[in-house]
Amino acid sequence: MALSSILCFSFFLILNSLTSVAPQGQWDLLQRSIGISAMHMQLLNNDRVVIFDRTDFGPSNISLPDGKCRNDNNDEALKHDCTAHSVEYNIHTNSIRPLMVLTDTWCSSGAVSATGVLIQTGGDNDGGRVVRLFKPCSTCDWQEIPNGLIQKRWYATNHILPDGRVIVIGGRLQNNYEFYPKSTSTNGVYSLPFLTQTSNLYPFVHLNVDGNLFIFANNQAILFNYNTNSVMKTFPVIPDHQRRTYPFTGSSVLLPLKNLQQSSSVEAEVLICGGAPLESKQETAKSGRFIKALNTCGRIRITDPNPIWTIETMPLARVMGDMALLPNGQVLIINGAGRGFGEWESGRDPVFHPVLYRPDYPNGSRFQMLNPSSIPRMYHSTAILLRDGRVLVGGSNPHQYYNFTGVLFPTELSLEAFSPVYLDSKFSTLRPTIIAPASYTKLSYGQRFVLKFSVSGSVKKNMIEVTMVAPSFTTHSFSMSQRLLVLGGSNVIAVTNSSYAMAVTTPKSSFLAPPGYYLLFLVHQDIPSEGIWVQIQ
Repeated sequence: MALSSILCFSFFLILNSLTSVAPQGQWDLLQRSIGISAMHMQLLNNDRVVIFDRTDFGPSNISLPDGKCRNDNNDEALKHDCTAHSVEYNIHTNSIRPLMVLTDTWCSSGAVSATGVLIQTGGDNDGGRVVRLFKPCSTCDWQEIPNGLIQKRWYATNHILPDGRVIVIGGRLQNNYEFYPKSTSTNGVYSLPFLTQTSNLYPFVHLNVDGNLFIFANNQAILFNYNTNSVMKTFPVIPDHQRRTYPFTGSSVLLPLKNLQQSSSVEAEVLICGGAPLESKQETAKSGRFIKALNTCGRIRITDPNPIWTIETMPLARVMGDMALLPNGQVLIINGAGRGFGEWESGRDPVFHPVLYRPDYPNGSRFQMLNPSSIPRMYHSTAILLRDGRVLVGGSNPHQYYNFTGVLFPTELSLEAFSPVYLDSKFSTLRPTIIAPASYTKLSYGQRFVLKFSVSGSVKKNMIEVTMVAPSFTTHSFSMSQRLLVLGGSNVIAVTNSSYAMAVTTPKSSFLAPPGYYLLFLVHQDIPSEGIWVQIQ
């Protein structure tokens, strides 16, 4: 056998050991141009997605309606601007509505309130202390609160809290945190020395099941009590000591929370994938050499008394990737570059293939390669889950301004949807449909309710579960407040030949599920229904 054939066969064996079946999943181009680059995205409970980039990119490719213009003497690119830098995407009609944002939203953060209002915070220039509110309605537009924050927040991270407040952590030059609505204390800004020791730029933040926050920056993590301003636990440094947060941009998710009704504590695990070596930034600046991204993930059970990291190897190296929790509890890793790091002009080798991570599979068989896109999605790309189970993908602008010609990777204004394999028509007889409760049902903590559903094919009662997903605010490879809870499924009974009923119990506390709107899915043999909106309060 020729040497080249041996090498190809060896590569096939290695790749096949990391992936289980042939590539799958489908891509659909929804909009060739939405007029702006999707740097930030948030799904709201009216099935519309608020998308925005920054006001100082210069003119966008979509005009503001009714002759509106923005006048901003602080804007360094365009002081009089009649184009939009935010849009609303209507999922049902595949249409775009331009919105008017006044102040600079560059590299900002956000979260959705318990009542469903998008609370968007900070940015650069005149936007650093601004809080912007967006209510989910067909005619609503941005409302801006000029001094809504105490400190300027640029590259900060937000999270919805169990009491309904939003915590805003870090940001450039800010080794501290504050709350929105503002704290009633004298100062309202609280020091967080951990950020001084690590990094204050887009730290990964997850709400643990005990109400404390898991905060990861660079290669270190703590469990933090924001009420007492105290560190409850210091976790081991990730074993390879590589940095994973901006600009060495990996991504992170809190894995699905299960067994929510058990008397002992619920276990919680965090997964962090990809990133870039420290030398990638130095080499790019010094010699123009783009270092290979990291091809590893670190997984840690943060509720263990003595937690340790497990390192896993991805099929592809990836920096600036996004991670989206799917309704069946699996993780989609998508977008990003194979070399470089997360700043202007600093990525190479777009990673076109998404990868599926299956947390419940044995270590060594968790990754599965999926069908590729043809559009590079690198710096300033985003990906979010939609109610129908698709993943909305947009963005990619590695330039300081909009740049469409004469560059390696032009600014990308398109919007795509990735349909995981569970949406394939071959699974139509397994796919459930939720009959009751109705969408927008209000639920309380620890409430037991009856869920009715239908399936056209045969039902495996022992392969049914109910999941509840908190839609995330996604930017810069991190999905803030993203969360999936497995409510379980018991006592499934047949009502007719194709309809069924089961008892379901909601999470018992706001530590598990902060108040707000969630997408509720019924999952049968890993095939999810279309979600319904529920509000837990």
